[in-house]
Amino acid sequence: MNISRLSTHPVPTVPGTLIVVAGQGPKDSNGAGKSSFIAAITALLGDEQWRFASGARAVGELLFNAELAAQGESQWASADHGYIIGVFADPRQPEDTALTVWLRVNADAPHLEIRWHEGVRLASAPSEAERVGMADRVWSELPRSAGRRDLVAKDLSRVLYGGRVRCVSFLSTSVRTKVATNLLSQPLNEITPERIFSAIAALTGLDRELEAERKARSEEHRELAKAAEAAERLAEWEAEARSLLTTFDRRDRAREQAAAAERCWRARQARLVADAVERDGAYAAEQERLRRENAETADAVKAVDREIEQLTGGALEDRLAEATGVLAELKGQAEQIGEDKAVARNRLEELRRQASGLEDRQREADGRDVPAAEKERHAAEGRRDEAQQDLGLAKGRLAQAERDLAAAEAGESTAGDQIHALTAAGVPAVGLLDAVELDEAVRDRWERALWPYREAVVVASGDVDAAVGALGGLPGSMIVPAEGDLPRDQDEPCAELPEGVRCRLALRRFFTVLDGDRGDGGDGDGGGGHHAGAVVVVGGFPEPVTGRAARVQAARAALDGARDALDDTRRRASDAAAEVALAARRLEAARAAERLLEVRDRMTGLREQLEALATSEARLGPKLGAAEQSVRRLQARADTMALELDRLRGRRDAHERTRDKARELVAELTAKRAGLDLDHLLEDWGGSPDGAAEWLLGLAADERPWTPEEWWHSADRHLADGLRHVFPGGTDDEDMPEEIRFLLNDRADGAGRRSEREQATFPRLMRGLIAYLRRQEDYERHQRRQIEMQQTSRRTDLEKAQKGASEAAEAGAAHRATLVSAIRSRLQRVSEEFERLDLAYGGYGATLEFPTPEPPGDPEQEWRWRVVPKWRRSEGQRYVPYNRRANTALMDEKAVKLVCAAALASSTGRPGESARTQLVLVLDELGRNLGKEHRREAVALFRQIGETHGITVIGALQDDMEPYAIDACGQYVKLRRSSDAMPYNEPPVVIGHDEHTGRVRMLAEWISATRPSTDTRN
Repeated sequence: MNISRLSTHPVPTVPGTLIVVAGQGPKDSNGAGKSSFIAAITALLGDEQWRFASGARAVGELLFNAELAAQGESQWASADHGYIIGVFADPRQPEDTALTVWLRVNADAPHLEIRWHEGVRLASAPSEAERVGMADRVWSELPRSAGRRDLVAKDLSRVLYGGRVRCVSFLSTSVRTKVATNLLSQPLNEITPERIFSAIAALTGLDRELEAERKARSEEHRELAKAAEAAERLAEWEAEARSLLTTFDRRDRAREQAAAAERCWRARQARLVADAVERDGAYAAEQERLRRENAETADAVKAVDREIEQLTGGALEDRLAEATGVLAELKGQAEQIGEDKAVARNRLEELRRQASGLEDRQREADGRDVPAAEKERHAAEGRRDEAQQDLGLAKGRLAQAERDLAAAEAGESTAGDQIHALTAAGVPAVGLLDAVELDEAVRDRWERALWPYREAVVVASGDVDAAVGALGGLPGSMIVPAEGDLPRDQDEPCAELPEGVRCRLALRRFFTVLDGDRGDGGDGDGGGGHHAGAVVVVGGFPEPVTGRAARVQAARAALDGARDALDDTRRRASDAAAEVALAARRLEAARAAERLLEVRDRMTGLREQLEALATSEARLGPKLGAAEQSVRRLQARADTMALELDRLRGRRDAHERTRDKARELVAELTAKRAGLDLDHLLEDWGGSPDGAAEWLLGLAADERPWTPEEWWHSADRHLADGLRHVFPGGTDDEDMPEEIRFLLNDRADGAGRRSEREQATFPRLMRGLIAYLRRQEDYERHQRRQIEMQQTSRRTDLEKAQKGASEAAEAGAAHRATLVSAIRSRLQRVSEEFERLDLAYGGYGATLEFPTPEPPGDPEQEWRWRVVPKWRRSEGQRYVPYNRRANTALMDEKAVKLVCAAALASSTGRPGESARTQLVLVLDELGRNLGKEHRREAVALFRQIGETHGITVIGALQDDMEPYAIDACGQYVKLRRSSDAMPYNEPPVVIGHDEHTGRVRMLAEWISATRPSTDTRN
């Protein structure tokens, strides 16, 4: 139920024979579900290749998948569970021993659940949908197989088959994750010895034992790795412990260095306080002396200031400033007058140049003023425009004359459109005027008569209807029918025409009618007219209008006249353009005369301006001289007074310098006293000056003379040694506190001198180091105790890990020795069965060669064995390896026997077991690689071996194998699906013979329930 695309119909089987499974898909045997059908059988019979111990997850891939069905997921849904159902019974008492096993296949874990029912219990109903729905109801009604829960995949083989091997298989398709080597999928001599062993191992169960060995080898490797890891961890821990103890020792030495640095720093502070107190007293006495000197210098400066005040009343400076201002003002006026004169002269010179140019240009006006010149220009432009228009008309007449000449030479006459239309329609035609020639004596008479017909065309009398049809698009066209066909060029003129009229066309009737229509007014001179009824045609054409030659000559004469007229018109247009240019130049000259008058007026104004500026400059001269003399007298008096003031100021400056120097000394002494920073030193010392003196007296005799610098260098050296012991990595040491790292970086890269930075940061750095060491002291004592305890514990763990690795290595070696014995024993049984089958079915004996390989060192690598089949080719000969050249029939026969031998060996050797009731051999694509001539024999051999040894052989077939397998099998099953549009198969076809009648009768009712129209009475 819901297994792949298989139908839900029961399929009876006949044990102990060959059962072939064929297929009929939409195109061939593929797509009918053969592989899914036999895969479901292997799952029901507990084939270990499904990995039941690991949950048999691959079984879930057998469920119906809507993506692979018709219309995909748009119409059907993928199944999340399905059922594989099997009925088992003793053939001697089927109804009493029947047991129905239900396997529920789930897409999610658990992937396989097991329930069973005493007797036959199937989901029987007329339709597929009813059977699927009924299956879920039956499952819910079945009792749970393990009390409150159901047995799962890992319990299947143990519960249903007592742990015995019930099924071995070769599945070559992708219905299972791991596909074993199929000895029947290709010629035996093309399969490597390693793959032959893999196939035999899959059939005999050795692959599971080899997998168990690989896991044991992995476990051994893990134990060895754990021991090595424990040793490595111990070595790493001991290295870390030694590193910690070394660090703790360095910190102890650092504590000693920090205490020494603190003592040296206190001694330096005491020395600094004592020295500062002594120097501060000396600086105070010197400051008092300098203050007395400053008072005496201040009195001398006041006396000099009084004398300077008497000399500088301020009246002389005011008069000098006033005279200097007047002189500056007069000089400014004189400079402004000079600048204005220069500007006027420059402008006057520029106007002179303009006047000279305008005088030259005004001569071209020839005495004309601007209105007269403009009038002449307008008249010239009008004549030019008329000449241009005449030129355009002359060009048009020339073009028309050229077109007329081309038309006359082409014989198109004045009826060009009509002749073109008739020619396109294939009707021969000639212009009337082109066909007629007139003598000079009668030219005027007949030209007036023919002029109304100048656009007429002449066609043959038989072409009139065709001509009318061809000229239907040209209304008003005139057609003159000729009397007969149109003559060729060499034909003679018609002789029956009026006098003076020549024409090659037979137009006698036309001219007769035309002569009769003229009436009595037909004669006259060239200025007369022809009239017929109410129409009057004026004659007197200058050139002949009839006859092609005459018309061409007239057209050429008209062309020559048009050319002469065009040349004359061009000359007149050129002369008119020259007149326009001359009138334009005269107009510009007249305008220049007007501008010349304006320029002369401006020049007169500039001359008057220059005369006025010269007069102003002459009046300003005496005033400027008097102002300069007054300024010189006052400046002399001011210079005499300045010399006396300079002398007095020099005395005053000398007194000021003396006083400033004394003030600077006082300030310097004040700065020195402040620089001593005695208060700060006392604050740092933390006591009084007397206390500092007592501390210095308490030092050793050799240390009392040390200066503060010597104490500083000693303290800094001790601190640096302490920091180096605690933080060997410097500022990059990850254990260094951020405060200490900041202070060290500030010492190295901060602002100011390095020594000042080092001394400024020393107290905080020393306190930080001492505090850090104090915090670490308890931790270090605890760590020392922990290291002692862990060292003992870790060495004990290493001894245990090494002992476990040794025991795992011994167990692995023993397991491998046992496995080698088991593998060789199993392969020996396969070899014996191979020998027995070969001798029993036409051979001369066969065996297997299987050397024992060394186990691999890699725990994940498989232990690769090699099996080399050998057989005798005739009685008494030695064994020949399988990969020697041989015929295909022999290879196919030996492959079948080897497969059966492996199957038999997998089910023998257990007390109380019967192969006849135990083993099922499932083969996918049975005989796919067998030659056509050997297929029947190979299939028959499978049936013989199966029936003889009680092996049920189930094999899936391709199309080309089906004809050979039908006659040789014991049961034939055909799965059918005739269209891709069908999501599920049609009912299968089952043909076979079961000698146990009771078993057939027991299943008949259940089978007929799913096939209402099937007769199962027989």
